[in-house]
Amino acid sequence: MSEFQASNFKKENGGTPDLLGKTELTSPYFFVPPSGDTGSRPQSCAPGTLRFNTDIGTLEVYRGDGIGWESIQRRESQYLGGGTGSNTGTGTRALAFGGGSPSSTNTINFLTIEVLGDAQDFGDLNHAESSMAAISDNTRMLCVGGSSLHPGHVNIIEKITISSQGNGSDFGDTLNDCTHNPYGGGNKTRGVYGGGGTPSNTDQLEYITIQSEGNGVNFGTLVNSGQYRRGNAGSTTRGVIIGLYAPGGDSHSNHNTIEFITFATLGNGTDFGDLTQTMSDATSSSNCIRALKIGKWPTNDVIDFVTIATTGNAIDFGDLVTATYHSSSATNPTRALRIGGNQTPGATNSMEFVTIMTTGNGTDFGDLTYATRGVGANSNGHGGL
Repeated sequence: MSEFQASNFKKENGGTPDLLGKTELTSPYFFVPPSGDTGSRPQSCAPGTLRFNTDIGTLEVYRGDGIGWESIQRRESQYLGGGTGSNTGTGTRALAFGGGSPSSTNTINFLTIEVLGDAQDFGDLNHAESSMAAISDNTRMLCVGGSSLHPGHVNIIEKITISSQGNGSDFGDTLNDCTHNPYGGGNKTRGVYGGGGTPSNTDQLEYITIQSEGNGVNFGTLVNSGQYRRGNAGSTTRGVIIGLYAPGGDSHSNHNTIEFITFATLGNGTDFGDLTQTMSDATSSSNCIRALKIGKWPTNDVIDFVTIATTGNAIDFGDLVTATYHSSSATNPTRALRIGGNQTPGATNSMEFVTIMTTGNGTDFGDLTYATRGVGANSNGHGGL
């Protein structure tokens, strides 16, 4: 290793320079930046400060006190919107599909998360469904389970090619009836879903390999039995399941529980911490660092957040523009959207967004082509990718 030695080494405006961390200059072709876990990040430093986060396995850069730390991610798929409004230019594509108001629908919309504006028509699902899980990698979206007024709960899995407007097609079936208002998250390889109603409580989790058509396979069980755990929060390694509703018996109530799973390892959920208040039928989403829980039932505007790599209790983030529950969410590395849902007096087509790494309130984004609650949504730029 080469050594760097200097005398009279000073700041431009005088004083002793701050030499924090360790940078190894072992080769003319690369350097090793300072590294550490999420908890060892400086809370305030010069914008442009670079480090390697050992918890999430990526470089990250400090973008200033108003934004904080942001991971530097490889983006494999940036799809052209090819339309107007929120679908103009390149960016992260989100799909929103199904839901009901009051009957279930098979409509699919699409939008570009980086560009404010209204969604556009994408195609149709094979089946009219609501209250499903939405799982995606960079190229494929899966609509998993859910319910329909006729014949009721369904075990169907459909696939959608994110880059090509068109209709859904058959992927396989869920193993169990556990996907009415479930959790559904994943990474580039595996999707994990479950913990929804049957319509009774369930703690079952299943998984699928996103690029391989087939049926669900048993993954494990959650700590708590319940339903209404809507959302897709997680990182490349960890899924975060936030809140639940447990009808029946002595536990007929909302809960403030947070659990996590490791996507690559079959097994059961583990306690993560607690929300700031009891809630269910909210939505959750994330980048690879921070997970948000957005809205709740009874109708509320609350937003909570947790740091995915560090177990512990949630912290207040801010408020939605309008109190909402039974909605869905989609993200890119910097922005999380609340899509559709129930507001007073009924289903809405509205969307709003927050900046994930900056606590604060929601801002209007645009509208879906239809009013819906129990909608499914995800993107090709969420935290698991």
